[in-house]
Amino acid sequence: VGGDVLVFAKGVNRRKKVNRAAADIRCLYYRADAGNAVASLPATTSAQQVFRCPPPPATTPVDLELRVTLAVVGEQPIPSLATYDLPRRRDSPPMSSHVTESTPSGKRLICACTMVRDVAKFLREWVVYHAAVGVDRFYVYDNGSEDDLVDQVRHLTSDGFEVFTMSWPWPKTLEAALSYSAAVHRDSCEWMVFIDVDEFLFSPHWVHSENPTKSMLHSITTVGEDIGQVSMWCADFGPSGQTAHPKEGVIQGYTCRRQIMERRKSLVRLGAVDRSLTNSVHYFLLQPGFRSKWNTRVRVNHYKYQAWDEFKVKFRRRASTYTVDWTNKKNPRSNDRTPGLGFEAVEPAGWPHRFCEVNDTLLRDVTRRWYGLGFGNKLGRRRIIGTTPGSSYNV
Repeated sequence: VGGDVLVFAKGVNRRKKVNRAAADIRCLYYRADAGNAVASLPATTSAQQVFRCPPPPATTPVDLELRVTLAVVGEQPIPSLATYDLPRRRDSPPMSSHVTESTPSGKRLICACTMVRDVAKFLREWVVYHAAVGVDRFYVYDNGSEDDLVDQVRHLTSDGFEVFTMSWPWPKTLEAALSYSAAVHRDSCEWMVFIDVDEFLFSPHWVHSENPTKSMLHSITTVGEDIGQVSMWCADFGPSGQTAHPKEGVIQGYTCRRQIMERRKSLVRLGAVDRSLTNSVHYFLLQPGFRSKWNTRVRVNHYKYQAWDEFKVKFRRRASTYTVDWTNKKNPRSNDRTPGLGFEAVEPAGWPHRFCEVNDTLLRDVTRRWYGLGFGNKLGRRRIIGTTPGSSYNV
């Protein structure tokens, strides 16, 4: 990335927003066969779990198999199996050995990135909907799934959707995964939205449209060149009376939400992301000269509090690096925790009717018009209406 080497490491920066100085971290290159050090160089950036290092000296023999690691000044190097391929041997694009298909040529306007773990049954609804309203390509980081994710992705790609997966098995490394995605896909995507598979971009201004069009989301990117990020409020939906996963799918099954919109998600111009790749999951730090802009005409429908059997799996492990697992009694007032829940996966009384303050059927109704009843289970091959004169949606 820009001639630098990005090294991802856990345990160096252990507290949120508290990073060791880059000058206190050494980047070590050593021979894989003998362990002999080839180079020890100071890191140039240190943020969260991402460290930017200079490459080894140009005089390093190209036939060497090198490994790379980090060492905090005064401490032993971190054990590492990470390999470094010298430039002459790098003849494939990033992720080429991990994606389900070779990456097609051509830079896309909008891509989506998500991390998943055993949520394959939600993937098709999420992909088909977002492809219809303007997302061109999808990157799915697999955080140790044991369900049928591979089959689901294979079906989607055979139906014409650009969906790529990468194994990302490390626990509590969500921020690092998003940083990696922002770095390696900047030549493939102009903009990237970082959302979960229970989050759907939507504008109430689409409710009278007869068909979805890619211009719906593409119009969000019609901003000044100094705008590096477009932020949107999140509307959190509750169980809406459901006691099991709704057969009609997430969008049409959950229709009651909280009134207040608190957190945000962002559509990020990848070329504007700061060199440190710092992010809070909800937004990225931008380079000097770029700024964020709010778009209040579009929002994220977050189907956050689902039927209990679906929701309780969140007790297993939280994905974010600096978020305490819900079974841990630390930080009981964290915004990540669910109001009214304790530290065990025990269904509270009245769960199906909690978090219901506003009856909001807008997205349900518009997808019924586009796809019919049971949107989540009847999604077939790609059906996208292209942008035509007069079909733009200014959101």
